[in-house]
Amino acid sequence: MKLSEHKDLKTAIIELPVKEKDKLLLRLVAKDKVLTEHLHYKLLEDAADLEDRKERIKADVDEQVLELKKLNAKEALVKLRKMITSVNHFYKVTKDPVGEVELKLFILNAIPFDYKKSIFGYRDFMMLFSIFYLKTVAVTLNKFKKLHEDLQFDLSEDLNNLLDKIYSSKLAGAAEASNLPKEIS
Repeated sequence: MKLSEHKDLKTAIIELPVKEKDKLLLRLVAKDKVLTEHLHYKLLEDAADLEDRKERIKADVDEQVLELKKLNAKEALVKLRKMITSVNHFYKVTKDPVGEVELKLFILNAIPFDYKKSIFGYRDFMMLFSIFYLKTVAVTLNKFKKLHEDLQFDLSEDLNNLLDKIYSSKLAGAAEASNLPKEIS
């Protein structure tokens, strides 16, 4: 049920006494962890806390990248998905598109491409890793294009380094097939 479809419900909510609205709001917020965290960020944190959140994610990524070099493609794919999920959660809480693109570029630049092949199993996890990696790059590139020109300029060096890394690796063919540009100007 959408609130926009029920105008009478919307007006009834607006006409509720303040105390009752507060009770309802607190009950609703308690049921959604992301909403609770978003409200905490919006009401109680400032710009320094945003930078702290980014630095925590970067430190976590640095730790995990050291472990990635010892893993096979399946385990690396799981770790990469978790890292990207943490950035997606960061965006849901902060609504900071610049931070989201910056963190995804940081992760994608830090991830190595060479992993041990698993000899057991029927799936080619290196192929699945490559597909996920390139789709994440494409999504990040689209979000990059939606940013203001000045912000794009600030992040373009990291993005070009990432594209250069991709096109000078074994992912070049797949990147070309998925129409990733070789550089951003």
